[in-house]
Amino acid sequence: MTPRKSSGNDAHPTVPLASRDGARRKRVDAHPQVDDPDLDPVERDTDELQELVHRLLELIGEDPTREGLARTPLRVARSLAWLTRGYDLDVADVVGEGLFEEGHENMILVRDIELYSLCEHHMLPFFGKAHIAYIPDGKIVGLSKLPRIVDMFARRLQVQERLTEQIARAVEDVLQPRGVGVVIEAYHLCMMMRGVEKQNSRTVTSALRGIFRDDSKTRVEFLRLAHGGRNNE
Repeated sequence: MTPRKSSGNDAHPTVPLASRDGARRKRVDAHPQVDDPDLDPVERDTDELQELVHRLLELIGEDPTREGLARTPLRVARSLAWLTRGYDLDVADVVGEGLFEEGHENMILVRDIELYSLCEHHMLPFFGKAHIAYIPDGKIVGLSKLPRIVDMFARRLQVQERLTEQIARAVEDVLQPRGVGVVIEAYHLCMMMRGVEKQNSRTVTSALRGIFRDDSKTRVEFLRLAHGGRNNE
């Protein structure tokens, strides 16, 4: 039974991956190959989760043995394992050897990073884009590492507010830059499919650290670049 890795950036204490009844996720070196391209590639043993999905189908009034649902527990279990794979990663995993000494002193911005996550309140998706900027202080990170950091935290049960802070804190911890700015714009299916059923509302969150928080000109430049070049939506 392997406890979840700690990223050092979680808003909550590190705990073993456990269900409410104490059953813990198991790890296996290689999941048996299943000849179905629709199945997500995961390394977890999903047998117990499949049983839960089977029971869930019964509880909502379905027949999990009928043809259309016969493989649904397997597909859902593998899908959920894939969509929450960020619990098994930490920042060191995704950054790796991607840090470089560099004297660049101006803003670096990666805009429109696609993100997909699951709201922890209803386990419904939310999706959108993240914009990440930092001003280096002797070190830069490979550009592909910023989207990987986004994915690592997005592939967990989340709220957008915490996700934004975790990304900013991770970039700050890795680079120790002069400043970090993160903006996330997302649409939440928990608002679109149920509840208030508002399909056009977009949630925007930001996290500003260092010079992005303390210097108004830097903050305005970041926000202008993050949102620039767009027509009114």
